[in-house]
Amino acid sequence: MAQSDIASEKQVLESFLNAQRGHVTGILDGLGEDALRRSVLPSGWIPLGLVQHLALDVERFWFRAVIAGEQDVIDHLDDTENAWQVSGDLTAGEIFDLYRDEIARANRIVESTPLDAAPAWWPDFFGTFRLNTVREIVLHVIEETACHAGHLDAARELIDGQRWVVLTE
Repeated sequence: MAQSDIASEKQVLESFLNAQRGHVTGILDGLGEDALRRSVLPSGWIPLGLVQHLALDVERFWFRAVIAGEQDVIDHLDDTENAWQVSGDLTAGEIFDLYRDEIARANRIVESTPLDAAPAWWPDFFGTFRLNTVREIVLHVIEETACHAGHLDAARELIDGQRWVVLTE
């Protein structure tokens, strides 16, 4: 593949990933602390917990640990409690700042790593499941972020009726 095609592919992947990340933050825009900490589904998760999950278990894990092999992140994976559970000491702003910070770090890693590169580290706990390239990992993160954006769409509509995509009749 020509170098310009690779750069173009990377730009397309980044734009799709950034669109899903924007969906996550956009669908929650305007909700206050109470609403962001409100569970509306039987499973009990809260919108703020899902954002923290995306920051820690998706952005930090896949990009900093798996792709970049950042040893300090890998060494502290076991220290991370359930990312879905948000401490009462943290504000919504702090959780959104964490998410934005992890996105910025992830973007720098993707920009500096070839799409065909193998992950620098792979967790044993995945068994036989394997993503073999940065490209596959980015596609996986797009898929996971889009899925969670859809979860947030449903939660937001249940919280206050707001919809991300409004279909005209």
